[in-house]
Amino acid sequence: MTILLLLLAHFIADFWLQSDQMVKQKIKYLKKHMLHHLLTTGITLAIIWGYQYSFQHVIRYFILPFVFIIVTHLLIDWLKIKLVNAMKSRNLARLGYFLLDQALHVLMILITCILFFHMQAPAMAEKLLDLYGEGRLTLFDTMLLMIIIYILATSVSGHIVKHIIGSFPSELANFEGALTLRNQMNHVPETKQPQKENSFTEEYHYYTYSTPLRSHGKWIGYIERLLVILLTAISAYQAIALIIAAKSIARFKQLDDRNWAEYFLLGTLSSILLGLVLGLVVQAIL
Repeated sequence: MTILLLLLAHFIADFWLQSDQMVKQKIKYLKKHMLHHLLTTGITLAIIWGYQYSFQHVIRYFILPFVFIIVTHLLIDWLKIKLVNAMKSRNLARLGYFLLDQALHVLMILITCILFFHMQAPAMAEKLLDLYGEGRLTLFDTMLLMIIIYILATSVSGHIVKHIIGSFPSELANFEGALTLRNQMNHVPETKQPQKENSFTEEYHYYTYSTPLRSHGKWIGYIERLLVILLTAISAYQAIALIIAAKSIARFKQLDDRNWAEYFLLGTLSSILLGLVLGLVVQAIL
């Protein structure tokens, strides 16, 4: 329960309480971001301290782990900001920093449990492996894990997909269809003698645009990954193809543009892959 509660507090503060504007301007909103972690971490540690240790030994079971998590989180975030700002805008590099940042935060939570809550690494690893065998989580731990899986499938996976596909050109993001107009003109010289009729055709190509609904695309990705997790958990792998088919039908006209089609395919396959991985985790645990 302790590890799951601390992980949940971290993901809530890092993703649910952090807006896109805060992510883009990390230094400007760093104090606000740390305030979110102060609140979520403090509430979580207070629950652990009261439930497991009956509010005794406040320094060891509340103050020390609280300071350790906050200080290490601040150092990791500061280092990530410096590294990201020092490099050029490369999506794969940013994805690597994002994954490394989250891995270090999770590692600090595990170290907190080992240092201050009498947990041992071999015992934690054995318990984790046992979940793939006969071991089962309690109902409360299962609920915590499902909430964490939900955050991973929505906000966390959304950030990963965004880093993979990169920024999309606005002219393609708004593309709705192509329109071709043909104008045939006849020219007959003004002369008394009979002349052959000269004609030519002018062809104009236009692109029609629509107002981008990026928020709709984000929620479509969320629902898509949650459906993939559900279908994977019940071993209905064939039904996953229906999701891809439905998305392709909805974007049928736009697939005529090769650049848009590649962007769409990369985003869809990345989203499906993340959903499959999380679905296999759910299937193994449940």
